[in-house]
Amino acid sequence: MKAVQIIARGQPVFVDAPKPQLIADHAIIKTLRLSLCGSDVRHIHYLPDDRYPSPIGETGHEMVGLIEAIDPAHNGFQIGQRVLCLAPDHRAMCEYYLAPVDHLLPLDPATPLEHAVQAQQFGTVLYAAQTLPDLRGKTVAVIGQGSAGLWFNFALRQRGAAKIIALDLKDYRLNYSRRFGATHTIPNCGLSPDSIKYALRAMNDGQLPDVIVEAAGEAAAIRLAVAIAPMDAFLLIFGVPRFDTMDFPIFECFWKSLTVKSRVGAIKDPGHACTRQALDYISSGAVDAAGMITHTFKFEDVLAAYELHHLQDEGAVKIVIDMEG
Repeated sequence: MKAVQIIARGQPVFVDAPKPQLIADHAIIKTLRLSLCGSDVRHIHYLPDDRYPSPIGETGHEMVGLIEAIDPAHNGFQIGQRVLCLAPDHRAMCEYYLAPVDHLLPLDPATPLEHAVQAQQFGTVLYAAQTLPDLRGKTVAVIGQGSAGLWFNFALRQRGAAKIIALDLKDYRLNYSRRFGATHTIPNCGLSPDSIKYALRAMNDGQLPDVIVEAAGEAAAIRLAVAIAPMDAFLLIFGVPRFDTMDFPIFECFWKSLTVKSRVGAIKDPGHACTRQALDYISSGAVDAAGMITHTFKFEDVLAAYELHHLQDEGAVKIVIDMEG
């Protein structure tokens, strides 16, 4: 089969690899669609040196596919059934993927595959949002309006936030924000933290936001989150960091008595409840998953897709890889 492998930092390539063999409690999934996210950028460009070359299939983890073979002991699925496949090892950028059966979620046949694949990231957002305080009547700032930030806009509205203020360096990304639930937007490119705080207060009756969600994964975004936080605010760090260490304004965080939380690992969610909820939202049309898909590439062009995703150029928000195209 064809697969991707990162042979050195910043160098993903196509390789020929053996097709996986079926083992107990697993299924062989024929890959149909994938989509890219910030963690793929980290895997290609920012892992520690000793992580390269990567395992075959890295990097890809937002995936839907077709069950080609499955352990007969698991009769809740059928050969030929379409499923969302959770791949926390990031090794699903290949034509066939060996998946634990308990990582498979059945798909509504009426839901387009490119929409269904978005439920993986959406599910991680819903999982992380569970850690937030009561948002009813509160104001939340979301730093970063890539797909994760857009999903947060929606999740925050569902949790009762009164105002959702979206911030991003790129104006075109802010154009999507209100579609997913933002009530206000701030284009923060070139603005100082003081200017951003002024804009926040102007939108929020003179107050800074009660909660800040950092969904960009950049050091500057994390420092900005601390800078715009008022006393006793809650800060959720969600964006996948591009780095292992950074300069952090620890005294300001300490002095403001901030509650700082990160939340990953939705694969541990009992019964994958949040990912199932994400699928329900998408399948029912309660949220427009198509509204953030800006580019589709064939598998043979995935290296160009990775580069576009890294550069965040050409109006890119969510990029889908069509394995059937």
